[in-house]
Amino acid sequence: MNKSDLILKILESEPTLFKKDATKIVNVFFDTISNAIAKGERVELRGFGVFDVKKREARIARNPKNGDVVAVPAKKVPFFRMGKDMKDRINK
Repeated sequence: MNKSDLILKILESEPTLFKKDATKIVNVFFDTISNAIAKGERVELRGFGVFDVKKREARIARNPKNGDVVAVPAKKVPFFRMGKDMKDRINK
């Protein structure tokens, strides 16, 4: 499912809502989560999961093309951990 599909699902469940309003709702939702993660905050949606930021330490790696040693700097990466209720729904 992509963002457009999500907007259509919202419109199906709420037929009185205009498409531009549903689009705005979805955009605000994702922007809020994105901004919180960018600030390093944890976002928890009960029954769905947790969006968080993990720190990856600096390391030494190899370039697969030529085998040269490359230094990979430390970085932060977005991370999603599925909630128990979601796991249960998937594994039924």
